[in-house]
Amino acid sequence: MKINETNRIGAINPYQRNIEANVQENQKKSQRKDEVSISAEAMEMLQRSSNTDRANRIQELKQQVASGTYKVDADKLAEKLMPYFKSTDVD
Repeated sequence: MKINETNRIGAINPYQRNIEANVQENQKKSQRKDEVSISAEAMEMLQRSSNTDRANRIQELKQQVASGTYKVDADKLAEKLMPYFKSTDVD
């Protein structure tokens, strides 16, 4: 079997065309970038937030756990778990 004109100049190669199109599309996508900006007011609110209160509470809890004085409130735990068990009831 003889295949003629395998080295044609200007031959259409659909695979090559698809590859080139994908490369160009990826380049366009990589050039676009999303940006997020936080206003000065938001930054100020973030700094003033109760991060210190939260850090203090976490430190307290760590100390209680380490010393063995941390007690779990069973009523609060049950209240938090009740919605989960109600949603998974099988009739």
